Amino acid sequence: MSESTRLAPLPREEWGTDVVAALRGAFPEHVATRFLATGDDALEVPEAISTMLHHPALAQTWLTFNNVLLYGGALDDRQRELMVLRVAWRTRSNYEWAQHVRLAARAGIDADEIDVIASGEACERFTPLERALLAATDQLLDGYRIDDATWSQLAEHLDDRQLVEAVFVVGTYTCLAMAFKSFGLRLDPSIDTSVMTLPEPLPES
Repeated sequence: MSESTRLAPLPREEWGTDVVAALRGAFPEHVATRFLATGDDALEVPEAISTMLHHPALAQTWLTFNNVLLYGGALDDRQRELMVLRVAWRTRSNYEWAQHVRLAARAGIDADEIDVIASGEACERFTPLERALLAATDQLLDGYRIDDATWSQLAEHLDDRQLVEAVFVVGTYTCLAMAFKSFGLRLDPSIDTSVMTLPEPLPES
């Protein structure tokens, strides 16, 4: 189910010093400089970020936190993206799904595995740890707690730092899905919507 845009990205002409400070505080200088540029060196600011910039202080703090999961996390990229894709599919967040299908490909998750994540079926191509991460994602979404059996499976493979992070990955991207769907975010122009949109939606409850 698609959402209509409720909150448009903050236009560049309305970016004040607080927005500039937020971008410079949340990203490495070379990235922030390209986000702020307007010429050939400009880097497209994702709609998620430019919409969050309506609240610069929150945007800076949130993006700094989220960048830890994306670029400095204890879980590897493949483990994180399996969980994020599951959240995106379960929450029906088209924007989150589209962005993370791209990231998943870079993390070594192929199209067949993405289809399995969307189907909810078991897949022998996933390792026991990966299957446990997907089960944990479903349990957190359904009951807000990883059950004892799945926790034990995770603890066989993950250290304490990774266990903490696994819960925060699911919580973080569920929160983002709520924001993206409530704002009615549009897909970024650079996304090929013919291959990046969600599979058939879940039946309406």
